[in-house]
Amino acid sequence: MRPAMVLNRLERGRYLDSVALMRVSRTLGARPGIEEAAAMIGTPSNLKLLAAAGLLAPEGGQATANDLVIAVRAVDAVAAQAAITQAGELLLERREATLESTPRSRSLDGALQVLSANLALISVPGEFAGLEARKALERGLSALVFSDNVPIEEEVALKHLAAEKGLLLMGPDCGTALIAGTPLAFANAVPRGDIGIVSASGTGLQEVSSLIARLGGGVSHGIGVGGRDLDARVGALGTLSALQALEEDEGTETIVLISKPPAAEVAKRVLERVKRSTKRCVVCFLGSDERGLARTLTEAAEMASGKKLAEVELRLPKKTRGRIRGLFCGGTLRSEAESIFRRARIEGHDCIDLGDESYTRGRPHPMIEPALRDEHLARALADREVGVVLVDVVIGYGAHHDPAGILVRAIKDAQKPVIASVTGTEADPQGWSRQAAILRAAGVIVAPSNARAAEAAAALVG
Repeated sequence: MRPAMVLNRLERGRYLDSVALMRVSRTLGARPGIEEAAAMIGTPSNLKLLAAAGLLAPEGGQATANDLVIAVRAVDAVAAQAAITQAGELLLERREATLESTPRSRSLDGALQVLSANLALISVPGEFAGLEARKALERGLSALVFSDNVPIEEEVALKHLAAEKGLLLMGPDCGTALIAGTPLAFANAVPRGDIGIVSASGTGLQEVSSLIARLGGGVSHGIGVGGRDLDARVGALGTLSALQALEEDEGTETIVLISKPPAAEVAKRVLERVKRSTKRCVVCFLGSDERGLARTLTEAAEMASGKKLAEVELRLPKKTRGRIRGLFCGGTLRSEAESIFRRARIEGHDCIDLGDESYTRGRPHPMIEPALRDEHLARALADREVGVVLVDVVIGYGAHHDPAGILVRAIKDAQKPVIASVTGTEADPQGWSRQAAILRAAGVIVAPSNARAAEAAAALVG
């Protein structure tokens, strides 16, 4: 067998945000003969990731944090060169589209001369994200920091600065927000309404906001605060600021707070603040059994909207002695499923977050490239000890145009039940009903929410 061919393209002084880079990676990775592809800014940490993935060639190794590296590993030199050539065409298309349709600036000051803005979205390598966020806050802009790998000490300092200035610091690692009806990063097409959401989870915010929409309600603002905000070291600084902002918002009547279980002292601080709120609040700390709190994201959406999700009779097969294998794109959706299994007192089941960085190094997120789940699905379907496969399908802005179609190709002729939920709305580009119909036509059991899907899986093995 011939060794794989690795080629890199180095673009000096070139920057693309992480979502654009993921799309380039996905396009190249789908080419014939390409084993793996990645597009990354040449920071030291990213170069280490490329090297660990077997994607770093000598040319790419010369990159600096100001450069862009396109890397491919292919079955032969012809396939590798063809992919690198297409990468150049994709970059040229993006440059021309940007020049034609979007005002451009090389600095925040220049951008503010062109635009009247009150929010900065920051998507740069983590080494520089804190500095850019501080610049925005100092100029009176709230900031959404999509970037990860920002030191936690810097996050704390930035959130203190934002609070002092009466601004919001969303993130770092904030993947979802809905601000005044505008979806940012990975989000769904949700109507405006009187329910505000504060979430330390991207897919948690997507699930709750989508369920609210499907229950006939709407969202005033969905504020992401980053996954570490309720850590003891951060102390819910972002959550408390967002809660205050929604209390002051005339268009918000009900506030929903979403998080994985916070540190005990942080949970106490947040709940004490909620008790003093001037508005009705719904709190969902996944995995918590504290009385009065929503136990699932579905319950949180129902409590907020005052409506119940329609009961759907799922045609489940006979019970099985096998284990549940959960393969998730959304980390919070995985956590919700695990909490449901614990309450059902069923053990020995495993759920994987395929969006975790250990699975996405040098590769696009599975919400962008759902085919990353294929190899895990193949193993689960072939494993005699696995009786039920549980998956999520997340649609909306930024997500793959047809994740259900990718999934059904991977589970063709499956001999064991596959249970899924679709996180999204009818107004999303992919369409909730269209995606659900594709799954059902392939024999997938489609539940109306992630929680209901996990409950159905638990019922099959309980």
